[in-house]
Parts: sequence; C-alpha cells; structure tokens
Amino acid sequence: MPKKSTHKIPSGWNSTDQDEIARRIVRAEQENFAISRKSGEDKVFTDWLVSRPEGGAYQVEIRSMDTPINSCACKDFQVNGLGTCKHIEAVLLNMNKRRYRQGQPANTKVEIYRDGRDGRIKIRYPATLRKNTRIRQLLRAYFDETDSLYGDPLQSMAALRDRLSNETQRVRQQLRISVHLQEWLKQLQRAADQRATQRRFRRDLHSGRTSLDVVKLPLYPYQQEGMMHLAFTGRALLADEMGLGKTVQAIAGAELLNRLDPLQKVLVISPASLKSEWLEQIDKFSDLSAHIIQGSRKNRYALYRQPAFFYLANYEQMLYDGDFINKVLKPDLIILDEAQRIKNWQTKTAAAIKALHSPYAFVLTGTPLENRIDEIYSIVQFLDPGLFGPLFRFNRDFHQLDDKGQAIGYKNLDRMHERLQPIMLRRRKEDVEGELPPRSIHHYYVPMSREQSDLYEEHYRTVAQLSATAKKRPLTKKERDLLMLSLSCMRMTCDSAYILDQTTQASPKLDELERILAELPGDSTHKIIVFSEWERMLNLLAHRLAKAGIDYAWHTGSLTPKKRRQQINRFKHDPQCRLFLATDSAATGLNLQIARVVVNLDLPWNPAKLEQRIARAWRKHQKHPVSVINLVSEHTIEHRMLDVLRHKTSLADAVVDGAPDGTEMDISVGRGAFMERLNGLLSTPAPRRTAFERLTEIVFADLGDKLQHLEQRGNTLLAVTDDTDPELPRQLQQYIGEHYQGSSPHLETLDRKTYETLQRLAEAGVIQFTQAAQNGANTVNSDQQKALREQQRREGQIRKYLELAAEKKRMAQLLTEGRFIREALAPINAALDAALSAAALKTGENTDAPVNMSQVNQLQTAFQLPGQTTSLVATLRHERDSLSEAAAKESLASASKVLDAIQAAMQSSA
Repeated sequence: MPKKSTHKIPSGWNSTDQDEIARRIVRAEQENFAISRKSGEDKVFTDWLVSRPEGGAYQVEIRSMDTPINSCACKDFQVNGLGTCKHIEAVLLNMNKRRYRQGQPANTKVEIYRDGRDGRIKIRYPATLRKNTRIRQLLRAYFDETDSLYGDPLQSMAALRDRLSNETQRVRQQLRISVHLQEWLKQLQRAADQRATQRRFRRDLHSGRTSLDVVKLPLYPYQQEGMMHLAFTGRALLADEMGLGKTVQAIAGAELLNRLDPLQKVLVISPASLKSEWLEQIDKFSDLSAHIIQGSRKNRYALYRQPAFFYLANYEQMLYDGDFINKVLKPDLIILDEAQRIKNWQTKTAAAIKALHSPYAFVLTGTPLENRIDEIYSIVQFLDPGLFGPLFRFNRDFHQLDDKGQAIGYKNLDRMHERLQPIMLRRRKEDVEGELPPRSIHHYYVPMSREQSDLYEEHYRTVAQLSATAKKRPLTKKERDLLMLSLSCMRMTCDSAYILDQTTQASPKLDELERILAELPGDSTHKIIVFSEWERMLNLLAHRLAKAGIDYAWHTGSLTPKKRRQQINRFKHDPQCRLFLATDSAATGLNLQIARVVVNLDLPWNPAKLEQRIARAWRKHQKHPVSVINLVSEHTIEHRMLDVLRHKTSLADAVVDGAPDGTEMDISVGRGAFMERLNGLLSTPAPRRTAFERLTEIVFADLGDKLQHLEQRGNTLLAVTDDTDPELPRQLQQYIGEHYQGSSPHLETLDRKTYETLQRLAEAGVIQFTQAAQNGANTVNSDQQKALREQQRREGQIRKYLELAAEKKRMAQLLTEGRFIREALAPINAALDAALSAAALKTGENTDAPVNMSQVNQLQTAFQLPGQTTSLVATLRHERDSLSEAAAKESLASASKVLDAIQAAMQSSA
C-alpha cells in the first residue's frame, strides 16, 4: 500500500522518474480532493471520481493496489509515462486510510487496459484464474507472452470485440475493458478516418474530379500547401514567417476541412486588434458567415448562440468564456492566431486556452520561439500534449543541467526540430523570394544629447549598483522591481529624455529621422511606418510633424478598434498621409504593403518582435523593395542589444528552421543568468576618441609647461606658447603625425600676446575666426577675460546644479509613482542639496555641494523658503533611513515644495 513519501524531491530539473512519482504522492496528500466511487460492482477495482472544490473532476480506473497499471483521464497521466498521477495516488491513499488497513483486496476481473508507462495495450489476469478457463483460451490468440496486444490496435481490438459478441454473458462479465482505452481507440479511429478521407481527396485531385480552389480568390502554390497541411494534419502548427498570409491559409484550411469532414462552428481566437482584420479576410476569401464576439459577458454569450460559421474572439475573453464555449458553442475547429500569446505555459491565459476542447485545431504564429525553448513547448501542448511529454521529460531531453539541476545550456535541438515535423510547417520568405521584393536593413548609430546622457547615467548607476548587489546575494522583490524599472528608464532615455521629462524635447533620434525623411522621395507612393515601444516618443514625433505641416496616421493601444481601422484606411488610401506612427499594437496582423520604409525608433528585446514590425510592409503583395532603418543610441544598452538579438535569432533558427550545427547551445536562464546577461549589456564599449583628443592628452602630459593653449580650427592646429625652444614645433609635428591618419592638420605657433591681440580683434568684429573643432585645456587669458570666464563658470555651475536638481527630482517622482517611497528619499535629498548649492552660488558664495546647515538657514531667509526647509534638510541628510513610510511621503511632499520655491526665487532674480 502507498505510504507517505519520505523521498527527498530535488529542487532543480534533474529529477528521476521515482522523484516525479514521489512528487505526485506528496500532491495527493496535500490537495483537498473529494473522492467517490463512480460505478461498477466491485468496491475497489472500479471507476472512481476525483474532484476538487474549485471545480474539475477526473475519472480514475483502479486495477491494482501495488502495480502501476491504473489509469486516469487527466492530461498528466496521458503524457507523463509514469503509470500514475496525483488523482490515482489520492484514490489509493484514500482506500489505504479508510478501508483496507488489514490487508489488500484481490481483483477478480480480467483487465484489458493501456499501460501508462509504455502506451501498449495489455491484459492482466487475476491470480486466482485457472489457466484452462474459457476466457484465457479465448484471449490467448490476441495477446503475446508479455501480455501485450498483437498487431494493429484498431484491427486487433475490433476482432476481439467481434469474438466476444459471440460468447456467453458469463464469459463477457469476467472481462473489463478500460474506458480510457476505448477513448484512445476512438482517437486512433478518427485519425485513420482522416487519412482515408485525405487519400480519397488526393485521388480526386489527381484525376481532376476536384480542385484546390476552395476560396473565392486564387492562392499561391505555397499557400495551397499550407492549406492542405492544416486540413490534413487536423491539429497543426503553421509557423510561416510574418507576411506570408497565414490568415488566408487558415481560412482556406477551414474551407477544405469543411469539405472533408463537415464542420458546424469554427472559433478564431486572436489579439483583439486583429478581429476586424479577420472579418475582412473572411469576407474577401469566403462566403461562410462570421461575426465578432464582443461586449459584456451576457452579450458575448448571446453572440455565441447566434448561428455562424466563424466566431471571432480574443484571448482575454477566454479567461471568462472557456466553460461556456466547451458546454454550449462546442467548436469543431479552434484557430489560434498569433499563438505566441500562450508561449508562457504558467499564465492564466495559456491555461484557459489549453482547457478548450475541439477535434481540430490550427495554431498560427510566425514566432513560435522568441526567447526560450519552453515557449514552443507551451504552444505544442495545446495541439498535442504527448509530442514532447511532460515538462520534466522535456527539460531532461533538451536542457543541459548542472549538478544542482539548473539549466546551463540547450541540447538535442536537432531532435526537437525533427519531433516538430509531423505537426509544423515552416516557410521563410527566402523560400518564396521569387514572389517577394528584396529588403535592406540599415543601423543608424545616433549620439545622445547631454540631457539624455545625464539621465541615462542616473539610471545606469542604479542598475549597476543593483547588479553589484546581486553578485553578493539574491535581490529582494522590491530591488528586482526597481532594477526592471531602471532598465526600462535606460531604454526610454535612449529614445529621448522627453519620455521621462516633458520639460525637454531634445531627441537626436528624431533629428536623424527628419534628415532621413528629407532624403526620401517626396511622392505619395513612398510611405513610411515608424515604430516605437513608447507612445510618448510618438507624441513627441507627432508634435514635430504637426509643426512642420506633415500629415500622419496613428495606431496605439489606447485607440478603439474602430478608430484604429479608420487610421489604417487613411494611411492606405490618402496620398497626403505618408507616415504611420505605431506602437507594437500594430506589429502583428496588419497588412500595410503600401509602405516602402520601416523605421524603428527603438529595438525590442527579442528579434521576433522586430521581424513582426518589418513584416507589416515586407509581406505578400508588396511590389517594391523595403528599406528597414533601425535608429540605435550608440554606446548604450540599446547598442549592445544587437548582440542579444543575434543570439536569440540563432536559437529560433536551430529549433524552428533546423539550422545546421544547431544541436547544442549555451543559454542563460534564471535570475543569476539574467544578471549575467545584464552585466554584458552594461559593459558598453567606450566611445571612440577623436585624433585631436588623443593628441591633447599626450601633448599636455609631455609638454604642458611649454604650452598655454592648443586648438584646432578647420585644418589648422594652433599652438600658443611663449617658449622659444626651436625643438618645440618639431616635437609637436611628430605628435601630430602619430595621432592623425591620412591628412594631418597644418601647424601654426603663436606667442601669447599675438594670440590675445587676435582675440580682441575678433571680439571687435575686425576679423573672424573659423569655428574651433576642439579647445585645449591650458588657456591663458587677460585679467578681464579671467573675470568674464569666472562669471561664465559660476553661471554654468549654477545651471548644472539646477539641472542636477531637476534630474534627481524626476527620479524621485518616478520612484514614488512606482511606489518605491523610501527609495525616493535619496534622490530627493540630492535634489535639495544641488538646488541649495545653486542658490548659494547665486548669492556670490563659492561653495561645493552640499552646503552646510548654517548656509541652509541663511538661504532660507534670503530666498524666503518655506519655514521647515532647514529641519527638512537635516532630516533627509541624517535620518531618512529611519523614517516610516508615512513620514517619508510627507518629507517627499515638503521637499518638492522647497524645490519649487528655490526654482521660483532663482527665476525672479535672474
């Protein structure tokens, strides 16, 4: 009898079958099951019903108390290969505790069942059954010496049933044939019937009695192949690259399947934004009826009951409509569009989709694998849970595991690709390149503005600090949330500081985009799609376009489906509307072949999303070459993301496309590996220095006592010196030759007095200097110039302090909005220190931040700051770590008021 497991179950993925059995025994002990006898004469060896209070029940067949030959209707039993599950163990545990403590009962029935360990049909005789009984003699012709069924299961079981039908009732009553086995045989028979239907269709096609023209418009040959793959496979994955017409192939597949095996209802599940697109395509290619499922739950249920062939729903609705669909709609075919929505097997949406029932299923996705191989596992689970088996076997088969059971790499990717072949059809655009124009991809590396660099550096320091902490200990949830927030802020800043701070509108990327647009042909046939992950970035672009009088269409998640469709149609049909501004809400399902250029203002984390964006324009029926332009902030996390994208593309190529030499691959999974990847992203390449920067570094290190000034104006290098050493020009010329490649600048030397005379003449407008490319660090000026420069230096320092105060305040506000109240105290304190230092400089004091408490008190009076300013500064500097959350919120609000007061006072005294 089963006992409570004392087996130590490993925490990692490197488990044995015994570990997994023990895991199910523990679950049977811990979960609150209701167990009842369902039917049968025997009180033990019969059918049992195992249910949970929250819903869901499974039928369990008990044949033995000590041998794993029982069976269950649950999916885990059907695929795990263990011969047991938690429901079976719960029944055994229940019987052991309540009924049979004094000894095991004996099963008196001859059992025919499907073994859950090897999938073979077997027979089990009672120990008390004599060898010469009629039932043994009858069954001997059908089962071998290992008690396994001979021959083809369908033919052999059909023959056995015929034989039993001629036997007496007494003989038949000695035999029990598993209900689960009979359900499995029905599935085999359905598959056999499908193959027979397909053979007849192919014969009729070959003889000319039928054709592949099943929809109103002609299909390309590869689309006809996709249609037949879907219809003939029955439960199939169509993984064509974006832009090859998967929607049309699915509609045609449904039409063909309807001819082979008449269907009543087809449920199409897609992203909400694509339901109208599906309706248009169905109207275009089919005469079958369709309507969109929308509105309240009551309205949706009413729409499900209305007669139609296609029912168009979205993924979010399945969380609420699943039970109703299974009980009332009962679709014959379910089509999942953009099925990467269920790539995460742990989500509620994925669970809801996999709970839907239908004989046929089409899964459509151009990106079945985006980041990890378990994504394709989750998608295949919906189609055929037995293809990869349970997750623990999948992990064993395709992950390299270390001693602790942690995944450190992938293996057998070629075997994974082979295992997918029966259900998956995948074509890349180059497979049909004769029908598609070429595309070109260009990376434009754009420097960041000063505002961007400062803000980027702020978030970079937070990420670097958390990354360093993660090397010493695991991060807390709050720290992980702060890390992800700061990473997002770094990526936003790569686009423009405006996304986080609407007081600045500088964006070198948009400056570069304006130059790109100016270089493109101005006719209405050159239309452009501009993507950004951030709607606020598109708002900034829209403001510029409106100012320039340039028309554009708009597509974001905040628009209603009706308005999205209006914007799409305007872009397609209005010759004056040449730009389509979109977030990733437009990256899937839309047909925008009218465009010839796709501009990505930022890069997504995975290559599939990038390809989805591009595929809006580079797809079937595109008649012109397509240019793809990626704007990348150089020397940033975005720059390094290009390597991450290449790695993920290699993984998808190995599994989905069966790329050669793709058997094994190192991976990064888990939090530790994420931090490892993050450290790689943070190690940004150092900016390339100019020849002049390299020259000044060595010149002033070696000759600084001889030079007062060094600058480059155009192709002339100007050196200012009072040193009369004749070797100095020669030394300078030697350094120039070493640091300039190709054309070197011409060297001119001046004494200090001559240089100052030239400067005075330039200031008087008598002469004019060309713009200096760079200025040396050692400059000597007259006393008047020194005073002017000191004033400029002070004003510049004030600006820097105020800018720093504004940046720190923004950081505090961002953290506060993210509910990181205590974490916001440090940046708000830094903001106050910087603002007070600016105020001190304004009064004429020379000071370094932070100002002391005596100066704070003086500034409070001089600038008429709020009365609590001095005590607030003292609290934030010395007691912020001990503040309660309520006190922290109050301090943040007070600090914001003080900062506003300093800003107002500085502006009024300007």
